Amino acid sequence: MFPDYDDDFGWLEALSGPDATAWVRARSAETLAALTEDPSFAGLRAALRQVLDSPDRVPFVHWDGTYLYNLWKDEAHPRGLWRRATLDEYRRAAPRWQVLLDVDALAAAEHEPWTWQGAIIERPGHERCLVRLARGGADASVVREFDLTRREFVADGFYLPEAKSDVGWIDADQIYVGTDFGPGSLTASGYPRIVKRWRRGTPLSEATVVYQGRDDDVAVYAVHDPTPGFVRDFLGRRLDFFRREEFLRTVDGELVRIDVPEDAETDVHREWLLIALRSDWTVADRTYPAGALLVTRLDRFLTGERNLTVVFEPGPETALTRHAWTRNHLILSSLVDVRSRTEVLTPDEDGWRRAPLRESTEAGEEDRHVVIVDTNPEHSDEYLLASTGFLQPTALHYGTVGTAAPTLKRDPAFFDPTGMDVRQFFARSADGTRVPYFVVAPPGKPAGPTLLTGYGGFEMAWTPSYSGIIGRGWLARGGSYVVANIRGGGEYGPRWHRAALRENRPRAYEDFAAVATDLVERGITAPARLGIEGGSNGGLLMGVMLTRYPELFGAVVARVPLLDMRRYHLLLAGASWMAEYGDPDDEADWAFLREYSPYHNVHPGRSYPPVLFVTSTRDDRVHPGHARKMAARLRGYGYDVSYYENVEGGHGAAADNAQLAFKWALMLRFLWRCLTV
Repeated sequence: MFPDYDDDFGWLEALSGPDATAWVRARSAETLAALTEDPSFAGLRAALRQVLDSPDRVPFVHWDGTYLYNLWKDEAHPRGLWRRATLDEYRRAAPRWQVLLDVDALAAAEHEPWTWQGAIIERPGHERCLVRLARGGADASVVREFDLTRREFVADGFYLPEAKSDVGWIDADQIYVGTDFGPGSLTASGYPRIVKRWRRGTPLSEATVVYQGRDDDVAVYAVHDPTPGFVRDFLGRRLDFFRREEFLRTVDGELVRIDVPEDAETDVHREWLLIALRSDWTVADRTYPAGALLVTRLDRFLTGERNLTVVFEPGPETALTRHAWTRNHLILSSLVDVRSRTEVLTPDEDGWRRAPLRESTEAGEEDRHVVIVDTNPEHSDEYLLASTGFLQPTALHYGTVGTAAPTLKRDPAFFDPTGMDVRQFFARSADGTRVPYFVVAPPGKPAGPTLLTGYGGFEMAWTPSYSGIIGRGWLARGGSYVVANIRGGGEYGPRWHRAALRENRPRAYEDFAAVATDLVERGITAPARLGIEGGSNGGLLMGVMLTRYPELFGAVVARVPLLDMRRYHLLLAGASWMAEYGDPDDEADWAFLREYSPYHNVHPGRSYPPVLFVTSTRDDRVHPGHARKMAARLRGYGYDVSYYENVEGGHGAAADNAQLAFKWALMLRFLWRCLTV
């Protein structure tokens, strides 16, 4: 502990400590009394709940074999129905679903607050799966084997108690498992350090170790690829959030390293190896730029051949956001100044042919942001795409490569966009960098309540999308909505991310402040009318804005935020993010972290705007102690602080639609009250 570190509120890190619990209850009660007793709150919450529970929403699916799987939540099923349908059935206006598991009924029967965390389906049989169930929405989950034909849990099947486990099928009677095996089996980040092969009918204690990492790794993993003709196993360890070391495991147990840069991501499909670069890579007398996507034949690469083909090369305004394989093609999704583009690549004797992917034949669809939903690479060249926009309800498109993809389903409109439009502007940050942002508002609207959001971390791109919550709860009431594409994100690929990495993190904050200033200069809003909101890393962004740029804003909402950058690496999964932020135990790193750590930059006598912190006791990713301690310190200096902690909810701070509607109503009510006085 460095001598300048003072933590008078460290006791609030005790999740269930009596003093901390009493403090949380008292602060939450104060906030609820101030915000929910207003007559408008109940109507706002009900309106948002209608959005979330609408029976006309698109049931988005995961494609696995001959079935499409969906978790459906509504008023009658707040925890969700896990169900499936064939493609032919799904394409009907009203599909007849086969219900596999009623999570609400299971929770009631077992007296557990179960939430759905997903399922891993055994291939190629598709008859069994490993279901993940979490208590109260946490990341840690219980794993239970489920029979998809009988639609019931398998008696004496594979079972793991609550942990941040990593599991995957090898065959119908064997799985790879990484979990909490006892002392020394987890990394400092709380994820598996050891992977074992576990055979059906044997105790977990007899599972065979196949791979081990180090304590300071983030996690280890094992993957079995059952593709006929290409059956193989991969093992690896995540060295940090962005670097990894991966091996092909031969039938005799030998590990053959996939010799790519540690910060590259790889993907294998049949005979092909894809390599996505985060940094420049010089190989065979050629340098490939960061952000490029390369392809080669895996077997030849493993024997030392370096005949690499560039299938995507970034430019100053472009970045690759996602790829997806079909049986015979590769679909690429990219951004050009944060506007989407999709194309399909096909291997032939002359290389890779490139063509646009026709996601729709409908007028106006070309202006939307397009997202790859899923493909069925095991069987076909079919795909599902979603197209969306700030003012256009999300539409789902189904197609096969080489044909048009008309709209299959469409979300209802949850608000009237008449008179509104979407404009993209560019602000100039402190170092002269152009920072894009989108404004959703009627053109020429007088400066009024404006909600600005952003993220700026982990190479995640913030792209246009339709939100019935924002539309009905903010835009329809006369507010303007702004999304800032600040550095640290992935809007322009790895270079945009690296520009705000570690000691460069303040660039992201300067970008956000520049957008706020530009909004005022353009007459879109005024500081007293400008509210900001963000979660997780975006919650850290909110904390820095509060303490470093308070004069720019009229209100701040921080969801599940990181705020104490001296101890973040010691709390829950925090150690896994040191590649992003730095190591607080290294004096050189703490020197730059200390400069912006919100918890360490709260001072008396400042003009901080009102702030609301929202978190969850069951968030086992970002510790609620961050928000608790920050609220307590601000309160100690007499600032206007509101605090709400949901008992359930995990990192989303909401375990079901009712809690989600309540959370957003609380945040939007707080912002509207602060910005319209």
